[in-house]
Amino acid sequence: MTLLLKQVFGFIKLLNSETGANQIAAGMVCGMILGFTPAFSLQTLLVILVIFFFRIQIGAALTMAFFFKLLAFALDPAFDAAGRAVLGNEGLRPLFTQLYHLPIVPLTRFNNSIVMGAGVVSLALAVPFFFVARGLVKTYRAQVVARFEKTVFWKAVKATGFYKWYAKYEELHG
Repeated sequence: MTLLLKQVFGFIKLLNSETGANQIAAGMVCGMILGFTPAFSLQTLLVILVIFFFRIQIGAALTMAFFFKLLAFALDPAFDAAGRAVLGNEGLRPLFTQLYHLPIVPLTRFNNSIVMGAGVVSLALAVPFFFVARGLVKTYRAQVVARFEKTVFWKAVKATGFYKWYAKYEELHG
């Protein structure tokens, strides 16, 4: 339970940081893909490589991966239906046959209907989810944080010596 709370608090701290909204949103999208796809697969390795090669917020990705992994179990019947529809398409059968005979591609387990469905759904949702996530991050920063900073409680916390010490510590050690 403490690991979950640590992740949630870390994500809230990330939302309040100076990190760009695009980086956080891209991390959230990568987390969605990581959460929907199988844990130990080439798809996961590919997404992790994308996270490391581009300026994508890894904390957002890992936090969202946890929550989307929980959601993926509930969505397995939908993933199965989508995967069966794609794998059962007669026009794609020669492509899948060729892919299956390539050296590394079968390790993706693309011939499993749930894996294929999860991949198709996550790729279809990636672009819309990016724009929704970016909008949510910007809205959170503009409305929630601004309102919270105007509260008497926050002004009292900022006036304490402990907060000043913490702010100095964060400035020096980030």
